[in-house]
Amino acid sequence: MSEVNLNRSPELLSVQSSRLVIIDVQERLLPVIASHDTVLANCVKLLKGAACLGVPTFAAEQYPKGLGPTVEPIAEFVAERSAKMRFSASEAFDWVRTGSAEDSRHQVVLAGIETHVCVLQTALDLLTAGFDVYVVVDAIGTRFAIDHEVGLRRLADAGVRLVTTEMALFEWCEVAGTDVFKQLSKIVTGR
Repeated sequence: MSEVNLNRSPELLSVQSSRLVIIDVQERLLPVIASHDTVLANCVKLLKGAACLGVPTFAAEQYPKGLGPTVEPIAEFVAERSAKMRFSASEAFDWVRTGSAEDSRHQVVLAGIETHVCVLQTALDLLTAGFDVYVVVDAIGTRFAIDHEVGLRRLADAGVRLVTTEMALFEWCEVAGTDVFKQLSKIVTGR
C-alpha cells in the first residue's frame, strides 16, 4: 500500500476511507439482469481488489427466501451477508446504524442489482446519512435498459459519484510499480 498523498483529491477513492458493498447479487435475480455476466465479473474483480488492498467488504440479500442466496463467486468473498426486506440496504449494516460519515471510512462503493431499485435507494439513503457514495456503473445492472439509464441519471443528479471497476481499483491502488499494482493488473486483465 502506498503512503497517503496529502495533495490527493478528496474526490478520489482511498483504501483508508472506503468500504465495498455488494447488493442483491442472488441466484434467482442475477440471471434476469441484462449483461449479468459482466456485472458478476466486475463485482468479483472489485471483491478481489478489495481483499488484496484490505478494503472491508459487505453484502446484502433481498428476501433470500424468495430470491435465493448470494451467488457463489460473491459469497466466496463475503461470508456474512445481511438479509433485508427493505429495498435500501442502508439499514442492513451496523456501521450505518451506529457510525457516521465522521469515521475514517466515509466512502461507500456500491455494486450489484438492480440499478434503479436497491442500488439507487441504498445510495440515496447513504448520502442522507452523510457518506460519500460511489456507484460502480459497470458492476450494476437491471432487467431493462431504460431503468438503468434513468437510475444512473438520478444517482448522478443526487450527487453520487459514478465510477467504473477499473477507476475504483486503480484509485484504491494509487501508484504503479508495486506488488499490489501487479496483483490488481492481473485482476483487471484476468491474467
